[in-house]
Formats: sequence, C-alpha cells, structure tokens
Amino acid sequence: MTLFRHIRLPLFVATCALTSNAALAEQIRFWTTEEQPERLAKQQALAESFTEATGHTVEIIPVTESDLGKRATAAFAANDLPDVIYTTLQYVQPWAEAGILDIDSDTEIVEDLGADTFAPGALATTDIDGDYAAVPVDGWTQMVVYRKDLFEENGLEPPNSYANIEAAIEKLSNPPEMYGFVAATKIDENSMNQALEHILLANGATPIKADGSVGFDPEKLKEGLEFYKVLAKASPPGDLYWKQSREIYFAGKAAMILWSPYILDELAGLRDSAPPTITSDPTSRELADKTGIVTTLSGPSNPEGATWAEIKYFGVTTSANADAAMEFVEYAMGDGYAQTLSVGPEGQFPVRRGTEDDPEKFVKEWSELPVGVDRKAPLADLYPKEVIDELVDGLNTAKRWGVEEGALATASKIINSGVINQVTRRFIDGEIDADTAVEQINDGISGL
Repeated sequence: MTLFRHIRLPLFVATCALTSNAALAEQIRFWTTEEQPERLAKQQALAESFTEATGHTVEIIPVTESDLGKRATAAFAANDLPDVIYTTLQYVQPWAEAGILDIDSDTEIVEDLGADTFAPGALATTDIDGDYAAVPVDGWTQMVVYRKDLFEENGLEPPNSYANIEAAIEKLSNPPEMYGFVAATKIDENSMNQALEHILLANGATPIKADGSVGFDPEKLKEGLEFYKVLAKASPPGDLYWKQSREIYFAGKAAMILWSPYILDELAGLRDSAPPTITSDPTSRELADKTGIVTTLSGPSNPEGATWAEIKYFGVTTSANADAAMEFVEYAMGDGYAQTLSVGPEGQFPVRRGTEDDPEKFVKEWSELPVGVDRKAPLADLYPKEVIDELVDGLNTAKRWGVEEGALATASKIINSGVINQVTRRFIDGEIDADTAVEQINDGISGL
C-alpha cells in the first residue's frame, strides 16, 4: 500500500543577503505530486531561489497523486492544510466548493500576473463566476501526430478537422504497409477515454447540458461516433491503445495517431526503451523531422474546434499564510517559471506565454529546456518553431467535459462508467447502427 510521506527538504538560506528581511521571513508548506527524486530536486532548487529572493522558506511535502484527495479532505477537517497545493483539474471545483481553496487569493494572483498573459482555455477551466479557484501552472494537450512529409507530397491539408482527416485516410491508407490511422479501441484503457473525449469535444459534443442535466446532443454525438468509426476502420484490427499506436507509427506504418506530447522526445530518438524503428538507427531524428502535430481539432458542428488538455494548478488554501503563499506562487509563475517548468518540460507546457513586456518570454525559455531520458536536447533543437507554437497554442482552446457547467464530478462518473467506450466499440464492430448507439449512450449515462 502506498503511504503518504512527509519529507522536509532542507533549503539554503542566504543569511547575509536576507538580514533585513529576517524578522518578516515566513515558512510555508507546499504539497506536490511530483514526487520522483529528480523532480523533487528541481522543486527544491526553485524553493531555494525563492528563499534567496524573499527570505521565506518552503517545506516541500511530496504526496502520491492517488492519495491527494483524501489527504486534502483529512487535512481540511483537522485544520492542517498546507499553504499551497500543486493539483490536477479534478479537484479544483470540488475543493473550491468545499472551502479548501482560497478563491480570493488565487484570483488576486492571476490578476497580479495579468489574466491576459494566460492561455484562455487553461484559465477558463478554473473560472468560477469571474473569479479563479486556482492558478493554472502548466498543461499538455492531446495531439494528432501525423506524417507531414506524406501530407505535403500528396497535397493534403493538415489534419485539423474531421474532413481533412477523412481525406488523408482516403489518400494514404494502404494496409498493412500504411494504416491511415491508429485509433484506440480497447474499451478498458484510458487512452480510449481520452481519444473519444477529444474527438467529441472537437464537434461540440458534451454529456453535460448547460443546465447541468445529463445527455449528449444527438446529432453532434452521432457525427462524432461516425467519425470515430472511420478512424477505427482505418486502423489495424484488434484491441488497440497507446502502445500499438506508438509502435506502428514509429515503424513508419501509420499516417496519423492520437498521442500526448510525451511522445516527442521518443520520436527524436532520445529514449532507448521506445526507439523509432523506421530506420536502423534507434537514435535517428528522421521520423521527428517528418512529423507534424495538430492540437486543435474541429468537427462539422463546431468549426472553432477544441483541444483535450490535462492542466495542473497551484492552489492557495484557506489555511494559508496568504501573503507568503501568494508570493511563492507569483514567483513560481514569474521569475522562477522556467524552473517550475523544468520539472518535466516534455509534458509541462507554459500556460503563460510571457509577460506584458515580453509576450513570448516563457515559451522561449521553456523550448530551451532539455527533454529526453537516455539523451537530452531542447525541444527547440528537435522541432521547428511552428511545432513549438502549436503545442502551446493548443492550451488556448483547452476543454474538458463538465468544466464550463461546474459538473466535472458528473463528467468523471460518466467517463469512468465505461458506457461510452462500450457502446462505441459495439458500433465500430457493426453490432448496432449509429442511431442506436446514440440512444444507448444517452440512456446509459442518464442515471449518472
């Protein structure tokens, strides 16, 4: 069983430089789910820099992510919350409603930093009646990863819409030498959850209505399901998830896949455990050079499109020493932002592109942070600027089911029930038609 570990990391205090601040120095407690030793060391370095700048010290407390919810609830009941928590989207709304998060402090931080310096989609996920329940820190967006070289050779538009993807499948699919797509079809894998939510969000299909009731718009859902069936039919047979899609793409036998940005260092031959096999050299960057990405995808009923995104947040709590906690978050999102993102830059995109004076400051700093495992290189050395911009711009259209309606918990129940995956698979396999699939999904989620 995983146990909660309370570890105090000693921080260097530059006493000579801080003599005048000594009487005002405070200590804050910071919970983080980034508990791997290398990542803790980087957070310690951030805390040391903050101490040197302000005199305040930081007690870094690692918390296993699966334990975070129950630990926060217990600490709130005992009036023993930390000052700042690094958390995931699933807790932001519930903790705000429960009184765990200090909405006033978090709103003030966003306003001090400049709300217009944040990616709009990321900021919208924490908006509660015009205030901000937490401060978006970083995020990553699901991507359509595609063979840019083949698209260009065949005069195809980038795969940023249902129509463009279908056109590319029609042109490029030639199994088993080349599969037009590799779609997730294994119903008990989270990769299918994420893929379907992304595809349906792209068409404006959500299971939560504006009034909070449950049920998809039938036409939008039907269009999304029919499109997903096109993707599945262009894929190899079997129960597929992230593993097969990566292997097939790396072998040069897939035109498009859906994946997270954690594939980017592997594509460039920086991870020995997942090498590209399109050439005989597992360290070759050839496949990375031939690859393009798309983050924002649109469907026929939603031309503006959307991006599925995973976002992390800093939350000042209602038990915090508010002034010192706010200073820490503002430092970690300002002068120390590159250090914050350095914890895991391949999956921690900047939700702030820059400052009012330097609008691209943080994107540039982030793109120069090294990624990789067995070999390391900055993303800016591996991919052109248009790829870097696409990665970050995806956060502008970031969406998740239930966020806008304040019903994230209900959306999570719907996803975890497995109804959408199960019915979609029966539709893909030809056991039911599209109208029946729509009816069965809406019936199946109605009680949730």
